[in-house]
Amino acid sequence: MFSRIITPIMTPFYRDDKQTINYEATKKLIDYVIENGVSGIFILGSNGEFPVITYDEKIEFTKKVVEFVNHRVPVYAGPGACSTQETICLAQEMEKIGVDALSVISPYFVKLTEDELANHFKMVAESVNIPVILYNIPRMTGNSITKYVFEKVASIPNVAGIKDSSRDIDNLKDYLEVAKKYNLSVLIGSDGIIAQGYRMGASGAIAGMSNVIPKLMSDMFTALENHDEEKADQLQEEVNYIRTVNKKATMPVVLKRALELGGIAEAGPARLPVSECSPELDEEIREMLKHYKLI
Repeated sequence: MFSRIITPIMTPFYRDDKQTINYEATKKLIDYVIENGVSGIFILGSNGEFPVITYDEKIEFTKKVVEFVNHRVPVYAGPGACSTQETICLAQEMEKIGVDALSVISPYFVKLTEDELANHFKMVAESVNIPVILYNIPRMTGNSITKYVFEKVASIPNVAGIKDSSRDIDNLKDYLEVAKKYNLSVLIGSDGIIAQGYRMGASGAIAGMSNVIPKLMSDMFTALENHDEEKADQLQEEVNYIRTVNKKATMPVVLKRALELGGIAEAGPARLPVSECSPELDEEIREMLKHYKLI
């Protein structure tokens, strides 16, 4: 289940006063990435703007996505919250709705000890029956999932692995060591090192850029699996263009605007307080889309 390219989809919003969720655009985006070869849909992650989406919206969005995907690929959902109690409540509701697995981010804002962090993941995993993937992105949460934490929960039956967005190769090596010992999966969360991570032993990637260029990224993974190293490296290099442009605004502004300007889906704005693109950045995004032959 945890392999190849998994898309952490945007949460599309209308440009109305409340920036309500656009479900028509959500379905269009889901169809686009599935038709272009991705192997899974991950909702309510960092690119999905989970911190600014209400509890009730998360439940409704999960229901709609499970309906739209309709078993074509697995659906992974992010129940992450600052409190263990809220994370458990969301995880249990998402399981009832029918998601295939959960990706649980570290709590944020409060600096936790390793044992506190391990206990959080243990309690969440033991509250559900479906697979749980830990999600490490310390630059955003302030809490790094160390090798000690990962190993401490690795033997829990439904802990299936970890997504690493630390961009730290030594950290990735530690995860792969634990994963091999317990037969778990490691997923890359940094789009610039997918090929490197796969060659080290990672099984796949949760790749934000695949919202816009899913076929290129799926083709890259196929090349890796077929040991076509030259092609894989060429396609990995191609990902760098969109990554460079993506860094020119607050996440996920550039990717959402690229979806709109490319006619892929009306992803709308990021939710406030994040601002929309400047006209100058719009032009850079158009040039990037031309490069990928999306306009």
